[in-house]
Amino acid sequence: MATFVLVHGGFQGGWSYRRVAALLEAAGHTVYRPTLTGLGERSHLRQMPINLDTHIDDIANTILWEDLSHVVLLGHSYGGMVVTGVAERIPERIATLVYLDALVPQDGDTLFTLRPEYRDVFLGKAAAGAGLAVAPSPASAFDTAAPADWAWMDGKTVPHPFACFTQSIRLSGKGAQVAKRVYIYAEGGICDGMYDPFRADAGATVVSIKQSGHSIMIDQPHRLAEILIDAVRSSSSTNGTR
Repeated sequence: MATFVLVHGGFQGGWSYRRVAALLEAAGHTVYRPTLTGLGERSHLRQMPINLDTHIDDIANTILWEDLSHVVLLGHSYGGMVVTGVAERIPERIATLVYLDALVPQDGDTLFTLRPEYRDVFLGKAAAGAGLAVAPSPASAFDTAAPADWAWMDGKTVPHPFACFTQSIRLSGKGAQVAKRVYIYAEGGICDGMYDPFRADAGATVVSIKQSGHSIMIDQPHRLAEILIDAVRSSSSTNGTR
C-alpha cells in the first residue's frame, strides 16, 4: 500500500481533500492532508511572515517528522510550487510527483511569471488587505463545476499570504531524481494544454478529466482516486496519455 501526501492549492486547506482521502484510505492507503501555514484551520497564523519557503517547510517537515518514504506527493494549483520545492529538498523520500491542475515551475519562477494574468487582480486584492494577503475568489468563478459545493467552499476558503505568490522558487535540478510524474488536468479548464510539453517525457503520464472545475479533488474524487491508485499499481515508468 502507498503513502499519499496531498497538498492543497491557494486559499484552501487540507479540508479540500476530505472526499478523495476517504476513498484512498478505504482502499488501504495511508493519507496525509496537511494544511499550509496561514490557511484553513491554521489561518490564525496568517499575521506571521509567510512565504513560499514556509509552505515548502510545512510539507517537507511533515514527511521528515512522520518518517515517511516512498511518498506519492500531490500538489493542486499553487501547491505545484510547493511540491516542486519539496522534491528539490528531499527527493529521496518521494516515489511519485503528481501535479493536479497545478503549476510546474522552473528555477526562478513565481506564480506571477507562470500566470501573469493574475498579477493585477492579486495586487489589487493585496492592497485592499494592507498588502499581507489576497482574498479568495468565489468558488462559482472557476473552482468547481458543482453549484451544490459553492457555499461550502466559500465558507472555508480564506485569504492567502501574498508573499507566497511573489517569492521565486530556487531549483538546482535535484528534484529530477523523482523520475515518476503524473500530470492531471481538468479538460477545458484553466490548465488545459499546460501539460502538453510533458507528454513525451520518460516516466510521465498526462491524464485529462472531463466535467470538472479547477478543484478536481472536490468535483471528481472517485476519478482522481482511481488515477492515483492506478499510478501506484503501475510497476513501470512508461509514458502514457489518457
